[in-house]
Amino acid sequence: MTAVTPNLASAIPSFCDGIQYFGDVWPEFDRYGQTPAIAKDEMAIADPTDEAAVYQTLLAADALRYLTLQITASKASGHPGGFASSVEAYVSLVMLGHKNIFTEVGHHAPGFYSAMFMDRSLEAMGIETVQKMRDCYRERHGLLGHLSGQIPGLLGPAGPLGQGQHFAMAAALLHREKLFPFTLGDGGLGEPYIMSSMGHFHTAFPEVTNFLPVLVWNGFSQEHHSMVSLQSNEAMVRYWKGNGFDEVILIDAKDYDDAKQSGAYVDSTAFSLEQRLAFMKAVLIGTDQAARLALGGKLTVLILKQLKGAGVHALGAKSHNLYGHHTLDNPDIVAALKRRSLSPESWDLVRTNLSRAGGGPAAETVVTESVLPLPDLSALTLEEYPVGGDPKVATTAMGLLVGQVGQIDRKYLVTNADGNEASGIGNINQALKIIHPTDDPLYFQSPQGQVYEPLSEDACAGLAAGLALLGSRSLWCSYESFAINGLPIWQTVIQAMAELRRPTPSTITLFTAGALEQGRNGWTHQRPEIEAYFAAMMRNGNVFPIFPPDANSIQAAYEWALSTRNKGVVITASKSPLPIRVTLEQARQGLQDGALVLQEATGSKTVVFAVVGDMTLIPVLEAASLLEAEGVGVRVVSVMNPRRLYRAQDVAWESCAEADDGFLSDEQFEAMFGGDALIGVTGGASTMLEPILLRSTANRDVFAWKRGETTASAGELMAFNGITAEALKGRSLSLLA
Repeated sequence: MTAVTPNLASAIPSFCDGIQYFGDVWPEFDRYGQTPAIAKDEMAIADPTDEAAVYQTLLAADALRYLTLQITASKASGHPGGFASSVEAYVSLVMLGHKNIFTEVGHHAPGFYSAMFMDRSLEAMGIETVQKMRDCYRERHGLLGHLSGQIPGLLGPAGPLGQGQHFAMAAALLHREKLFPFTLGDGGLGEPYIMSSMGHFHTAFPEVTNFLPVLVWNGFSQEHHSMVSLQSNEAMVRYWKGNGFDEVILIDAKDYDDAKQSGAYVDSTAFSLEQRLAFMKAVLIGTDQAARLALGGKLTVLILKQLKGAGVHALGAKSHNLYGHHTLDNPDIVAALKRRSLSPESWDLVRTNLSRAGGGPAAETVVTESVLPLPDLSALTLEEYPVGGDPKVATTAMGLLVGQVGQIDRKYLVTNADGNEASGIGNINQALKIIHPTDDPLYFQSPQGQVYEPLSEDACAGLAAGLALLGSRSLWCSYESFAINGLPIWQTVIQAMAELRRPTPSTITLFTAGALEQGRNGWTHQRPEIEAYFAAMMRNGNVFPIFPPDANSIQAAYEWALSTRNKGVVITASKSPLPIRVTLEQARQGLQDGALVLQEATGSKTVVFAVVGDMTLIPVLEAASLLEAEGVGVRVVSVMNPRRLYRAQDVAWESCAEADDGFLSDEQFEAMFGGDALIGVTGGASTMLEPILLRSTANRDVFAWKRGETTASAGELMAFNGITAEALKGRSLSLLA
């Protein structure tokens, strides 16, 4: 390590302000480091076998290792070990011109931030020096602990395992000419839906192979050995080929080790410089080969086998996390930083290469830094059914509209794990066709379809939400009972959308076959508790659960959802024929206000029913008739868009991208919900009624879902949960008394 003398300080590039230690110039720098390997106005190195390109790629690897460790140690917080063992693969991709890189692993965030700093992307956040990056790391409005939607140059969020492949596949589907690698840790390889989702995607879209899993096989997960740590190289290759991959390119650091390290996993930074360069060359060549295969139509995986923590303060699982004592003064941190320290001219060379790679900073070049052009939907035709006319299936009415969207927008995709026919939306299959290698008109199957049907809610939610995040339109359809299995990635995308620096279509869902329609199926199909999940998310500010009461209002709801940006819109409706209760215009107003009055009668005193859902209106309207017969005034209000019924201060709307400040005023709330008594009624979780209960000052109560049971009808199931006309009447009278 070289001390910073006055002469040296004057030669240090300004962006290096904050670097703790500088090192000596590497041997043969005068031979391999004088001219940037990526020439001016070029996007990548010309030849992965070129010795200067290999040398400078290894310099970039150590630069990212150094920064990753220093910024995490500056807060004694974060995760340096995983990225450190992947860095040769990461810098190889970048030096080859591929910057559209996702990650499965949120713990790799500090490494990705370091890369964005070195290619100048973070300058869009005002981060121009290492010191500024240190200051902003893990701070609000800075560099979050895990990847999010607000960091320039980074394409997608990363937090829960098992999600990165969805973003990469969605991007590959939308941009066929570009490569979309995503790094995957062997600790997360055990998440079963990673392989199954890629398998179904490849069956549905065999020509879309331009996504590249990069397995970081380092032997450890977060706190212990990974579950695949004992597999042989041959077994790992068989595993990927057995899951449908045509090509498996595995580079094992052990093959280049001249430091006599024990065990199957080794630290390449412990090799001699000659062997480090040999290893780097193998990774660079292998990465180039993997990229060409993936772009050329072969489903390919790149595997880098290297010990976790290579080049940082500790090895194995001990390298994963920094604790309070891991400050910049900690001896292990100091020693590791000194080992990885580079000369000022090396830092300058690395920045030049990384900022040129891919055609410029990622913040200016990756696909998510611009808005994806979409076809205009102004020609959509809604069919208005007469109020009081024949009952209609709401989901079927929406399905007709969905078919129109897909025929106008050929990138549009509908996903459903349980089958559209079962949800009353078989007309979507008829219009858009199920994506299937077997072309069969009887089942509306076609290889060129737009309906994606893996038997996995995670895969459905993942691809649909990923497409929306990347700028395209999609619709995730599910049974209300089973949707919970896809919600983790949907929630991740919603939060990312709230932070995005660009507008993108909202991610929209249609949840059908609610508990009240599933009587004979019993409690396994009766899980409306999911509504509590959405009720909690409403306070985020960009989540809108919608409950249309009929076939007209569901069309208005989808029309509105399609017009929104950066939101999560959850439409929940029945697949049973139900009466037409409102006009399209009334429904549009109800969506804007949050609710609408369906029925009102005057009396000596007034009870207000605030009703969430469509089938729950049946006992409520019956109770209203009973009360009116006794001279009691009744107002039945359909709660369509409960997010609008909160007070503005209840919701974090101001911090959302594409902020929505629409809330019902106190005067309007009183006109709609004011009375002598108020009863909230829902066939789902009572928390969905919270916005009303917070604001109402009347005597009030709630009738809501308790638990499931096998029944012959919706009425019997509602009765099991205490939601009957007689019970509603009785409680109304007691509240009024």
